[in-house]
Amino acid sequence: MLEDTNDSIFIAGHNGMVGSAIIRKLNNEGFNNIVTADRSKLDLFSQSDVQNFFQKNNIDIVIISAAKVGGIYSNANYPADFVYQNLMIQSNIINACHEAHIDNILFLGSSCIYPKEAQQPICENQLLTGPLESTNQWYAIAKIAGIKLCEGYNIQYNRDYRCVMPTNLYGPNDNFHELYGHVIPALISRFHRAVNENAPFIEIWGTGRAKREFLHVDDLADGCLHIMKITKSTFQNKIPMDNSHINLGTGIDIEIKTLVELLSEISGYGGEITFNHSKPDGTMRKVLDVSLAASLDWTSSISFQDGLEDSYQWYLDHFPNVKRS
Repeated sequence: MLEDTNDSIFIAGHNGMVGSAIIRKLNNEGFNNIVTADRSKLDLFSQSDVQNFFQKNNIDIVIISAAKVGGIYSNANYPADFVYQNLMIQSNIINACHEAHIDNILFLGSSCIYPKEAQQPICENQLLTGPLESTNQWYAIAKIAGIKLCEGYNIQYNRDYRCVMPTNLYGPNDNFHELYGHVIPALISRFHRAVNENAPFIEIWGTGRAKREFLHVDDLADGCLHIMKITKSTFQNKIPMDNSHINLGTGIDIEIKTLVELLSEISGYGGEITFNHSKPDGTMRKVLDVSLAASLDWTSSISFQDGLEDSYQWYLDHFPNVKRS
């Protein structure tokens, strides 16, 4: 799928954490014919706009990283938005690519697609084997539909639409909002504010015993390009067409309590940390089986400590009004 540096590559969601990381990786490898379009030029919620865009532009490869994303708070308060907006974005792009005879798509989902009680570590074949975690089911339903839509075009029209399911991501260009962001960026923001305000304590939602796996977004970008470089024949021989998604992660999980302790150390926070047991933990453990990606010769390379330090420094460097006290 990805071999000619002159190929025209459209990145949907190029300003987001994932899209921007993929662009950095593509540029580093000499792929400079990258097409982007911000919201003022392309409304991904409009089927006609998306169809016209792909009909008018000579696109060879499409990477779909555009999505409405958020943490437990956002999912709980905006369930309809998470289903509708994600369904519209991905369905419009995938169908328009098919109609424009574009054979190559990489669709990015999320590890939240798997059942709440999935066997750990979670293998790809556990998709649709049980109920979803209630705190992010809205986003998960949309992403599952995206996987199956890609598979449908592959089976019916012999397209080469590939799907990768990253574990929990963090890194540059993340959403650092304390309520709407995912766990790591939200905690980075909270810890730094606590340091600046000399706050006596920080309250963390849940028990701290829940375990999560985290992947630096630059590792994800590396994994995406690796998957895209696999030849179609090799890919189809290795990946079943009706269960075609590939997990991308580290295969290692840590307790939220450990994450909090690391961020306390990195930020220099010396106050008390309390855990509010009345707030939800979400799934108590979620770690991906990454053996399929390993069999395709890809593994992550950024250590968690290094990744957290990089993310914290990026936050300090890119928010001019946020300085170390």
